Amino acid sequence: MTINKHIYIPLENVFDMYGDMLFRIALTHTANREDAEDACQDVFVKYAQYNQSFKDQEHIKSWLIRVCINRCHDLERRRRIRSHLDIYDMPDLIAEESIAHDYIHLTDALSKLPVKYKDVIILHYYEDLSVEECSHALNISISAVKMRLMRARDLTREILTKEE
Repeated sequence: MTINKHIYIPLENVFDMYGDMLFRIALTHTANREDAEDACQDVFVKYAQYNQSFKDQEHIKSWLIRVCINRCHDLERRRRIRSHLDIYDMPDLIAEESIAHDYIHLTDALSKLPVKYKDVIILHYYEDLSVEECSHALNISISAVKMRLMRARDLTREILTKEE
């Protein structure tokens, strides 16, 4: 007899465990501190209102990442309708005064990637998720994650080479 055990972690604990990670994901997607904060707030409100339990802690993490990415995409669509601001025009985004020249070029190259490639790069390299964890978070197969990572690296390399 198999017992389906479901868990629910209190909101304040989920915030402590995943708040920083979700903010980094949101900031990378939105390139705007206020939109990133809004996206994170929306994710935690949605979690608080979610009336179902999760299979395990990994399920909660994947769910939060997926909701965060979806919310960022919504904000991006809304922002495109409003207006477009360049990331370099927002000095408050830069946490440190001197960011390496290479990092700026890499960030610029990543911003030019299609969303499906940008998502796997952010989760795998910036958030240190394994390929399997990326698969769960994005709801795609492991082989699809590997293929997107390969294509994202190739596209990034191509963009950086063209800019030199």
